[in-house]
Amino acid sequence: MKLVSVVVPCYNEQEVLPMFYEEITKVTGQMSKTYPELTFEYLFINDGSKDKTLEILRSLAENDSRVRYISFSRNFGKESGMYAGLKGAKGDYIVVMDADLQHPPAFLPEMYSYVRNGEYDCATTRRVSRKGESKIRSAFARLFYKIMNKISQTEIVDGAQDFRFMTRQMVDAILDMTEYNRFSKGIFSWVGFHTRYIEYENVERPAGTTSWSFWGLFKYSLEGIMAFSTAPLAIASMLGILTCAIAFILIIITIIKSLLGLNDSPDGYPTIICLIFLFSGLQLFSTGILGQYLSKTYLETKKRPVFITKETEEIYLSRKKEAEASGKKD
Repeated sequence: MKLVSVVVPCYNEQEVLPMFYEEITKVTGQMSKTYPELTFEYLFINDGSKDKTLEILRSLAENDSRVRYISFSRNFGKESGMYAGLKGAKGDYIVVMDADLQHPPAFLPEMYSYVRNGEYDCATTRRVSRKGESKIRSAFARLFYKIMNKISQTEIVDGAQDFRFMTRQMVDAILDMTEYNRFSKGIFSWVGFHTRYIEYENVERPAGTTSWSFWGLFKYSLEGIMAFSTAPLAIASMLGILTCAIAFILIIITIIKSLLGLNDSPDGYPTIICLIFLFSGLQLFSTGILGQYLSKTYLETKKRPVFITKETEEIYLSRKKEAEASGKKD
């Protein structure tokens, strides 16, 4: 028998979670008939949700022994959720997918068909369109992939998602990367392994709203660039060299004009102010890049945990049994 662990990070998914559970159990039930060697577990990660997500997970765990969950003490972010799920998964195969049904469970049989024979270590989906997204958001997303693939030695496929069906060997390799500042899209590519990409059209959420804002995605893209490229440091160095060269040329020109008596000493106040702002801006920009890398190093050296668990289905069910037993005694 082969166990498949379905890892599902959740943040405020009360509206879509029942629909997801119904769909995933339907698909996995059909897969169990087609592939009798497969059994499934569903590991939900409650990332500090402020709605009734945890209550729904408790109810599911009570009624379905295949349902497990890890509830964080606060919101740690999707990256921490995925890491916790991969770490807690017991399966021979591990699936990572979102609860919003934008990662259609219907793809799981096809994904498994690529992985089961050993030809591929991972099967994942790749969006060929960004239907439903704003044009500005789509443009920035494409720009990110272009920049990332030019400045990094790790190739990240445009449109590739976190929806993945992976072997235990690949997941163990991912877990060996215990870094605090995680960027899973880069990590999935960096560990290597043979990956099959399945193209599909973008699917919109059936309910609820996404927790990813434009600013949140922008910060996430910066995390990726800094995690898998040192090019910004080189850019800062090149800007420093360029500005020094320009300043040196201007000094030579000024000296030559003074020696030839061509220096009329014009009113240069606006020019001086512009140059001061220009070079000050370049200095602050370069210092900011250095600061970002230094801050990441600082966080890594603190060795803080990637996530903190507050509750699991085992803890909840154990407490409930104790409470029921205590009530009967009383």
